[in-house]
Amino acid sequence: MKLTEFVVKEAILPSLKATKKEDVIREMVASLKEAGAFRAGDEEAVVAAILKREELGSTGIGNGVAVPHTKHASVEKLSATVAISRGGVDFASLDGEDVYILFLVVSPPDRPGDHLRGLENISRHLRSPDFCNFLKQSTTSVDIWDLLVERDEGDRDA
Repeated sequence: MKLTEFVVKEAILPSLKATKKEDVIREMVASLKEAGAFRAGDEEAVVAAILKREELGSTGIGNGVAVPHTKHASVEKLSATVAISRGGVDFASLDGEDVYILFLVVSPPDRPGDHLRGLENISRHLRSPDFCNFLKQSTTSVDIWDLLVERDEGDRDA
């Protein structure tokens, strides 16, 4: 599974406006909605599902990275967006550090395998310091998309 198969290009946020965890989640969910990943009427329900998941434990996995995610019937297929916070966000991360790189993932409840494969793919790439540094340096959604394409092509060569 390639990043570009489930990251919604039109939903990428190269510079988050929000500075608080809940607001960041809302901004990212709104970007997915605006890109057509799900119906506008489902936006609040998706936000609520992600916030509920965050109550179980922060998806701030350390090293300046968070991967908020949920399963929700409003999406027909695995959908994700990428966002970069220039100032950092307190995401109650495991290492106590602010988060700068966020991947938000929403998948249909009846496709748990896709959900897990998507999360695994994201976390594998986020273990690369180079990938994270390039993401943080990206200033446009095109830069971020090109980086995802490059990573996918590197996977194919591996």
